[in-house]
Amino acid sequence: MVDVHQVAEELRALRERSDPVSDASKEILPYTRRVKDALGALRSLVTDDTPTSQLESDLRVVQGIVAALIGQEHAESVIARLPEIRKEVATDVAAAFEKDPSAQSYGQVIVAYPSILAVATYRIAHAFYQLGEKIVSRIMTEDAHSSTGIDIHPGAQIGTHFFIDHGTGVVIGETCVIGDRVKLYHGVTLAAFSNKGGRRDAGKKRHPTIEDDVTIYPNATILGGDTVIGEGSVIGGNVWLTESVPRYTRVKIESPKLQLHQKPVPELGDGI
Repeated sequence: MVDVHQVAEELRALRERSDPVSDASKEILPYTRRVKDALGALRSLVTDDTPTSQLESDLRVVQGIVAALIGQEHAESVIARLPEIRKEVATDVAAAFEKDPSAQSYGQVIVAYPSILAVATYRIAHAFYQLGEKIVSRIMTEDAHSSTGIDIHPGAQIGTHFFIDHGTGVVIGETCVIGDRVKLYHGVTLAAFSNKGGRRDAGKKRHPTIEDDVTIYPNATILGGDTVIGEGSVIGGNVWLTESVPRYTRVKIESPKLQLHQKPVPELGDGI
């Protein structure tokens, strides 16, 4: 039978030591629910999901929510960035509609495409990241990650007209630089090639650069801070890249050899 008193004493002793868990518990971290409230309000503003007649009053309310989170000065900076973010999100909606023939309308894209939820969240979070509010920004993008399966670090730099088709399993690292009119499919990874340096690599360019008008097909993996995918290139599915490619290059792997063995048509009751 478990000795609850003994377990409690052991846990108490561990909490009194200095280790990653006990140190984390001493940090003053932003209240996650408040971050998500601010994110939801800001996202509604940049997707026009608020009454235009109440726009100014809504902005004042949202500014108060954000100020309670990161202070008045930073809140004013975020609010001032909203028209710019709104314009960027509009280009992302346009890209999704133009590049996906199954899209029925802009409205459908906004309410039903995971790419828009993830990318709009990233664009808001990126503004917080640039202000040095890195924990808040990371909570925001992780909220979208949990909803969509799309993991975009708020530190990445992403141009306009960005579209992620389907989206599940996409990873975009902190120091990625992505140009305009880039299209990714599900399962694409833009990550660091090696992390042997651990924390010594903080601040270095660890993730690839994707230039304008690049398309990257499902499950391609592109690694390394020195890796540059040149403008207009197309990267095929399942490709593994750790080196740069010049402009307007097509990269693909050889088709695997498939073996087909046709069996006789089974009789009724026989297995296949």
